[in-house]
Amino acid sequence: MNTEINGARIYWQSDFSLPLFGQISITETMVNAWIVMAIILFLCIFFTRNLQKIPKGKQALIEKAIVMIDGLVEQNMGPGCQSYAPYVMTLMLSSILGSLVSLIGLRSVTADLNTTLGWAVMTFVMIMYANIRYKGLGGYLKGFLEPIFVMAPLNVVSEIATPVSMSFRHFGNIAGGMVISTLLLGALAALSTALHLPLPIFQIGIPGVLSLYFDLFSGCIQAFIFSMLTMVYVGSARQA
Repeated sequence: MNTEINGARIYWQSDFSLPLFGQISITETMVNAWIVMAIILFLCIFFTRNLQKIPKGKQALIEKAIVMIDGLVEQNMGPGCQSYAPYVMTLMLSSILGSLVSLIGLRSVTADLNTTLGWAVMTFVMIMYANIRYKGLGGYLKGFLEPIFVMAPLNVVSEIATPVSMSFRHFGNIAGGMVISTLLLGALAALSTALHLPLPIFQIGIPGVLSLYFDLFSGCIQAFIFSMLTMVYVGSARQA
């Protein structure tokens, strides 16, 4: 049995190329990301139908979740930052569901570096915006010269390293788990074949336990860490 570990499949690719962008492609990650967005849209519609003044049932559940996110944002970013809560909650949901789609047989959206790097770049833009807004453009640029001007190159590298480290941390954990699960699944199938068993019984149970860790636990933890880093970095720029 041959076990292959490849990147996201390309479903369609244009015959022409655009300047700076090259060929336009529709990949497995893009399709799965749209599925995740459709799930999030469905959840939003489901939980916001027939809202009542006195919350109960699903409305009470979602309002409690919103209060928790608002509290998390205020705790990590400071008072008056509730406007960031929708972005943080969307980021967290997209990350969690993007990892958990592997449980229904789809390739994890977060196992593609393009996904996590895109989120990290958005966070980086928010960090720069907060720095420029609260320090001014001159104050932001002056910060690269601290504590002494010869540190400027290192400070620039440190700034650029923020989105890179965020994206690779999330991508590496999810992609690594996918690779380990795939290799183990192939090894267990090969073991069943080597023992001439009629059915690959070794593939029953063990992969499921690993899936619970790599897909469920690790996916939720990485979503929380990514969202926390977003709030801490933007909040630090705002409060500096």
